[in-house]
Amino acid sequence: MVTNLFKCFTFVFALFSISFNLFAKTEQPNIILIIADDLSWDDIGAYGHPNIHTPNLDNMAKEGMRFDSAYLTASSCSPSRASMLTGRYPHNTDAEQLHWDLPLSQTTFAEVLGATGYWTAAAGKWHLGEKIKQRFDLVKEAKYGEGSLSGAGEWLDLLDERPQGKPFFLWLAAWDAHRPFFQGAHPYNHKQQDVRLPPYYPPTELFIDDFVAYYDEISRFDANVGKVLKKLQQQNVVENTLVLVVSDNGRPYARDKTTLFDSGVKTPMIAYWPNGIAKGSVSNSIVSSIDISATFLDLASAKKPNTVEGKSFRRLFEKPDQVFRQYAISERNWHDFEDHGRSIRSQRFRYIRNNYNDLPLHPAPIRSIIKRGGN
Repeated sequence: MVTNLFKCFTFVFALFSISFNLFAKTEQPNIILIIADDLSWDDIGAYGHPNIHTPNLDNMAKEGMRFDSAYLTASSCSPSRASMLTGRYPHNTDAEQLHWDLPLSQTTFAEVLGATGYWTAAAGKWHLGEKIKQRFDLVKEAKYGEGSLSGAGEWLDLLDERPQGKPFFLWLAAWDAHRPFFQGAHPYNHKQQDVRLPPYYPPTELFIDDFVAYYDEISRFDANVGKVLKKLQQQNVVENTLVLVVSDNGRPYARDKTTLFDSGVKTPMIAYWPNGIAKGSVSNSIVSSIDISATFLDLASAKKPNTVEGKSFRRLFEKPDQVFRQYAISERNWHDFEDHGRSIRSQRFRYIRNNYNDLPLHPAPIRSIIKRGGN
């Protein structure tokens, strides 16, 4: 009799466990997108840099998933962000050039998430225009140099202010590692011997010291990511929250930012989601920033608008080795100088077409190195 009761109890418990697991998988996850400013993919410890201090990002990759073939649709700040928010290639957003506002005619994934029941908010660098802010429930823009130089001063406030009992989406955008670089306000100060210059830069003291400052900005971005993860743990929501970290374009140097080389449009992409991603996963499948929108909508069980050109890479969270894209496409338009180009990237090759080949190939960031300013 006791044996039969035990078997019955075991069977009921197994059914309950299966039901609970199914519910956990179908429950709408919280979603956080954290965007670095001007951070190259290989300037993080998790991507092989031996000297840059990024313990939080490194641990995210260790506990989550690292994408090794993630690419942006543009290597210019506002066009890249507009592409992520709409899931469209920059030339289809009507905001393909630097500082162009994203028009109200565009559909954003934030408003679709809102219609699905999410509370949506943004904090930090904005760079998408005033009008489109209405697509979020709350936007706290951080102007550069006002309050928080990092742009992350109000990231944690959003987590404290979010309504309870609702899934949430947060767009957290940093100013780090954008120029001009500021010394003295960083959690870690690098040294000259930490610098690993790309082979296309001369090892002069000017460049080495400039890279030291750039590394310090990265360490501050990493520290702010760590604060978000700690807050999620304190609020007991970390298990069912997807945190995706990307950059809007490559480092703010010549041949990097604004170019169509990998150093301009290849992005770090790290996903952390205890309920949905196995620890230490690595995917070499090609993904594009245009796919972020579709992925978030898929996770939220929201219908993807016809305007979205990307596709969901959700299945890579479970099977990271699957082929997702054959090619990633990027474009280059005006960014403080006249320009027009397109590129396509496969696993092995990158083809770049420069449509203004009569102009010198030295983008704006080379001038910003000299002036210690820039866009």
